[in-house]
Amino acid sequence: MRFLRSPGSRAGEVATLVTRGVDAVEPYVAGYLPQMVLAALVPVAVIVRLAFADVTAALTIAVTLPLVPVFAALVGAHTRDRTKTQLDALSALGGHFLDVVKGIGTLRAFGRAEAQSVTVRQLADQHVSATMSTLRVAFLSALVLELVATLSVAMVAVPVGLRLLDGGVALHTALLVLLLAPEAYLPLRAAGAQFHASAEGKAVLDQVPDLPSDTGCPAPDLLGAEIVFESVTVRSLRDFTLRIAPGERVALVGPSGAGKSTVLGLLLGFVRPDSGRVLVGGVDLRDVDQAEWLRRVAWMPQRPTVVPQDLSSGERQQVALNRALAREDAGLFLLDEPTARLDPETEAKVLRDCRGFLRGRTTVLVAHRPALLDEVDRVVRIEAAA
Repeated sequence: MRFLRSPGSRAGEVATLVTRGVDAVEPYVAGYLPQMVLAALVPVAVIVRLAFADVTAALTIAVTLPLVPVFAALVGAHTRDRTKTQLDALSALGGHFLDVVKGIGTLRAFGRAEAQSVTVRQLADQHVSATMSTLRVAFLSALVLELVATLSVAMVAVPVGLRLLDGGVALHTALLVLLLAPEAYLPLRAAGAQFHASAEGKAVLDQVPDLPSDTGCPAPDLLGAEIVFESVTVRSLRDFTLRIAPGERVALVGPSGAGKSTVLGLLLGFVRPDSGRVLVGGVDLRDVDQAEWLRRVAWMPQRPTVVPQDLSSGERQQVALNRALAREDAGLFLLDEPTARLDPETEAKVLRDCRGFLRGRTTVLVAHRPALLDEVDRVVRIEAAA
């Protein structure tokens, strides 16, 4: 699914959804949804049957029956919000923990490993607090639903019992009412109980959009594929045309807002042209399987996200750049201002390290600092749209 590879989803949060989240979906699909079908059919059948035996009892059930779903909706909305908070806390905990494990080498290199244990403990405490809050609401709401259903049954049973004593209703009719009345409320009570058990599964499904699963055509081999922008118009870009030869290193320059980062977004497939095409080896990038394409692309964003929260902006940038360059299997490198937050000395060292690695590899980078321009084969200026 495209959700699993979207730029806004962290690997740890996705891992939490596809492990704990999958288990949580089962009570919703196998328990709550079938129970809702029974809750819609059984009360109607009971009311219809009692209408032929005792109209008064049937009317009483018809009037009191909506109280159960009304109260269920009131407490259910509160439960839904609490459950979403619990799932968010769990996703944050799982995501951060997985990122810490994956980045343990970087954490040790910068002496931040011990500090991250404090963060993990804080996230765990937040998850515990959210879970206990959700459980309290679930138990209290279950009590409310049971109380409403019990009082509703009593409003049917007590009058029937009094009428039986006065001879106003036959014994077999009174027994029929007393036996069927609880059955009218039982499916609604069960649905309310299943709702609390399945609330987490519903929250999980809400976070996973239903997107097309078609894969598209195979990604071209970037070692020999030319990249062509054919009159592309999107956002601030207007009628943008560019050809990038295999292995060529191109720097994009221009004023802020001209569309340099948009060009990288087009190459990643995260941005789609309003008009025009982006061709890779003669194939429209929109027709290429995005998962396979992204496996062949190394990307460093302008504001990289790195696990150690207490690194400086320059240190974060170095980690992100090293992470991108570590993708030796990538055929296309997209770097958005890779040295913007580095001091001149560090920048010179980084450029020396990158010089040999990027030679002969197709590279598109956004550059504002002059030092980067000496490391590329060609400079392309993008002007802001009028």
